[in-house]
Amino acid sequence: MGESISEATIISWVKNVGDYVEAEETILEVATDKVDSEVPAPISGIITEIRFQKDAVVEVGTVLALIEEAAGGQKPEVGSKKNEEVVKSNDVEATQIITHNSKFITNPDAFISPLIVSIAQKENVSIEELQSIPGSGAEGRLQKSDVFNYLKNRKYPIQSKPSANSQPTSTYPKPKINFVEGKDRIVEMDRMRKMIADHMVYSKQTSPHVTSYIEVDVTNLVNWRNENKESFQKKYNEKLTFTPVFVQAVAKAIVDFPMINVSVDDKNIIVHNDIHIGMATALPNGNLIVPVVKNANEKDLAALAKDVNYLADASRNNKLKPEEIQGSTFTISNVGTFGSLMGTPIINQPEVAILALGIIKKRPEVITTSKGDEIAIRSMMYLSLSFDHRVVDGFLGGSFLRKIGDYLEQFDTNTTL
Repeated sequence: MGESISEATIISWVKNVGDYVEAEETILEVATDKVDSEVPAPISGIITEIRFQKDAVVEVGTVLALIEEAAGGQKPEVGSKKNEEVVKSNDVEATQIITHNSKFITNPDAFISPLIVSIAQKENVSIEELQSIPGSGAEGRLQKSDVFNYLKNRKYPIQSKPSANSQPTSTYPKPKINFVEGKDRIVEMDRMRKMIADHMVYSKQTSPHVTSYIEVDVTNLVNWRNENKESFQKKYNEKLTFTPVFVQAVAKAIVDFPMINVSVDDKNIIVHNDIHIGMATALPNGNLIVPVVKNANEKDLAALAKDVNYLADASRNNKLKPEEIQGSTFTISNVGTFGSLMGTPIINQPEVAILALGIIKKRPEVITTSKGDEIAIRSMMYLSLSFDHRVVDGFLGGSFLRKIGDYLEQFDTNTTL
């Protein structure tokens, strides 16, 4: 299911017990917190057992069904003793795998499955411990049994996670909600809204949020966009919005201040080399999704505009792929789209900062010209940066935010597309 995905909900089974399936043929549809996906059969064979039904929520790494493999291209009969559990490979070769709130770093030559990572997280196995456990699988691959055997023989105490009973509780009574029968109504949260709520609460509990604000004069940028949007539309068949310019300015500022492009793993800071910008996007049903512009610092304005338009359209039409909402290292939220002057955004974990862009408004401003101070009509906007004060202090946060503002104010109006 990709990085950061720990569970999925079964939408429907396309195939049933007794059906013969070809390798790579779709056998079921699943939904994560943001997108729906089709799951192909890993081999050809007959489905002999389905363990989870529609609407079941299943953790990554769990066996969903049993397939009796077709030997020599022949369709085997149901009931053969050759049944074996077949799971679509979730093994990945990576430098980092994220599950829930923990990040485990493996060496580039090691293979590790999401199931092993899940076990390690639950048992508080550290990065160093995972790397030190010898694997008994093929080519030294770490197996579930290897981890459990290691835990049985662990020779030093581990710090367990605090139980729910150990958490401080408030003596303040929960306020009563007045419900008027016949007038008020109850609307149950849908799956995506529940996931968003959990993610936002977790972020506020994890990161001490600090928000800084600046005001920027984007008059030159606005004039340039007005002069070029029609020609851009004709040349590329794409709309020219402000968003790709914002993404470009953020990517440039991250290059200048790479310690903004990080994640926190316990007492370690993971500095990301790639710059992947998430765009908080409102959906027609009111929910929120964050598609990702990958390697934003390596693309010109035309390429960024194409990516931004595609992701926005795919979001609105529920056509995003799982990989298109994963891996962001920094997020922007254009609250000005809804007419807001500014916002105090919540950090998109496991990132350490998020930028909110307010509405662009014309108003009289005092500017300095060759004739001295004058009052002129300028296009102004507010930028607000929420950052994780565990690793980003005021100097870094303020300098980074100011650099974004400088890139927007000093936009080159001679830029060609």
